[in-house]
Amino acid sequence: MNSIRSGAGGGEARQRRRLNTAIRESLRELSIQLSLLNHQVGSQLALKDVDIDCLDLVNRYGPLSPSALARQAGLHPATLTGILDRLERGGWIARDRDQSDRRAVQVRALRERNAELVGLYAGMNASLEEICSGYGEAELEVVADFLKRTANAGRAAAEELAGD
Repeated sequence: MNSIRSGAGGGEARQRRRLNTAIRESLRELSIQLSLLNHQVGSQLALKDVDIDCLDLVNRYGPLSPSALARQAGLHPATLTGILDRLERGGWIARDRDQSDRRAVQVRALRERNAELVGLYAGMNASLEEICSGYGEAELEVVADFLKRTANAGRAAAEELAGD
């Protein structure tokens, strides 16, 4: 009886490994495709890929100090200065000085140009809506949980590599 169980269990273990591999491969492909999409969006807006990443961070978590943004983006502060200069010149962000401490700066997104970004991502957003419409609420909850946990694992791995 044990040999039959272990044989069945071996097949289940192989199937689970195959599924885990398929998930990892799909996540790699997704990462590549999203990078390519971001690159195309950046080309349309005359922004570098890293500029779009930083703009997204400011839109999501801002206003942020430049040092907090550099930490979030995993960039050296001197590198971030050039990025912020480009984003400010392009009308994407503003750097506001703190009234009580003139040395302190907060970076905030200027929402006036967000429509351009939304328009360029409209095709992908429509595709996501269509994909999600094929799943039930419970399935979407599992997918959302998986993606959130995967993003957190990626953040933790990046912080570990950065020595944070």
